[in-house]
Order: sequence, then structure tokens, then C-alpha cells
Amino acid sequence: MEVVKPADPVEFLERAELVLADEARHNLILGIAATLRDNPALYDERQLWLVVEEGEVVGAALRTPPYNVVVGGGSNEALDALAREVGEVPGAVGVVPEIEVFVAAYERVHAVRSEPQVKQGVYALDAVVPAATPRGGARAATVADRPLLVRWWGEFGVEALGALEQDEEQNGRNVDHRLRTPGNGIALWQTDGEPVSVVGYGSPTPTGVRIGPVYTPREHRGRGYASALTAQVSAEQLAAGRHFCFLYTDLSNPTSNKIYVEIGYRRVCDAIQYAFV
Repeated sequence: MEVVKPADPVEFLERAELVLADEARHNLILGIAATLRDNPALYDERQLWLVVEEGEVVGAALRTPPYNVVVGGGSNEALDALAREVGEVPGAVGVVPEIEVFVAAYERVHAVRSEPQVKQGVYALDAVVPAATPRGGARAATVADRPLLVRWWGEFGVEALGALEQDEEQNGRNVDHRLRTPGNGIALWQTDGEPVSVVGYGSPTPTGVRIGPVYTPREHRGRGYASALTAQVSAEQLAAGRHFCFLYTDLSNPTSNKIYVEIGYRRVCDAIQYAFV
């Protein structure tokens, strides 16, 4: 068993096709790899790993420093090999049970301990159940909305993903990527001319697309804006030819989990984000 580093995201995606064949379970790593392929300048650095046994890829992971390593599918032996290869990282994220196998191996190899930061549900949708329509309406975000979007991207990261602080530079890159890259985008719900909720989409998988972030500032919550906007964006992506839409929810937030199920999302599996300390 050998850990190799693909030359680029194209090779990574081609060789990892079988081990990452379940798009719903592996939409995060597939979407990030596709983003690296389509927009190499989005991140300053990238790290790609494949585990190969007798010519067959049996494990995969990637990282865009300084962020956590994203663990894809793989056998227990492959995940152990990845834990030895990736070096010092602040944390790891992936679906259950693979992420738990990787984290246990990483603790053993690197003599650290782990702390679960965010427990998430991975959801998929192939048909939208129409949501109630609140006051206002949806529109596509534009470059003129950039300052607001960068701020909301940061607030979402701190609140939902456990970020310690806002990274305005990287948030700006993420917003610019969504606004300027085909297949990606950002939608806003607004009332009386004021944006009150945001939904992004992008990071395409072979037949699907990831929805997120979904964020409504606290002062505008409880009015159905996020439900209506997520339903509309998801329906538009399916109408454009995507077979699936995927999203992640914070399992500690029963409200968000409930509204996604109501518009047609089904829970596929769970994922956990760990920090190493």
C-alpha cells in the first residue's frame, strides 16, 4: 500500500472515481477537488493524497491549508496510511465512520487528542417540495453586494463552522469565485429592498451541486426566508440539469434540519469536524 500525491486535481478526480463514487456521501471532497480544478487561484496551496494498493485507489484525502484535511472514502488500512502521511494538521472533517477511523489513527500516530467541533448531517435532494413564500422575493447577488456577502460569509463561518475569527481575505476570494465562476452563484432574499438571507451554490460534483452557505442574520430569522430561498435555488439547479443538490446541516440546530426535510432533502449520512489538540 502506497500513498501518492497526484500532479493536479484532474488526476485526483480521475483516479479517485471509484472510491468516491457515492456522490452524496463524498460531495464535500468531490466539490473541493472540482473547485481546485476549475479555479486554481482560489487557494494559495493545495495538498492531494491517494492511497494505492496493487494499482487500485483505495483511499483519498485533500487539504487547502490552513484549513482542515478533508477525508474521503477508504478502507481502514488506507485511512491509517493517510493519517501517517498528511503530517501536522489542525483538524479533519469527513463522513462517519471513515472520519472516526482516520482520527483514531491520527491520534495514535501523532500523539495528539481530538475534539469534535461540529457534528453535521449530510443531505441530498432530487425533487423540491415547494416552501411557503414569505414577504419579499429572491434575486441573484451581484458584485455590488460584495461587502455584505463577505461579512455574511464570515459570520456564517464563525457561527456554523466553528471558525475562531473571520478571514476577510479568504471570504472575499470565496465570494468572488461564486460570483464569477460558471456553475456557481449566490442568491439573496430581500424585503423592501433589503437583503435578509443568502444562499450560495457551487462546488459541483459529477451530477450534483452543493448548496451553501445558507445564512440569515439573527434579526431576520423565523420568517421563512432561508426555507423559501433554499427551495428556489435548489429547484433552479435541478431545472438546469443537476440530478442532485447536497447540503450540510449542524445537527445541534433542529430548526435548520427540520426546514430542509420539509422542502425535500433527505439525510444520507453524518459528518464530523474534529480539531487536534
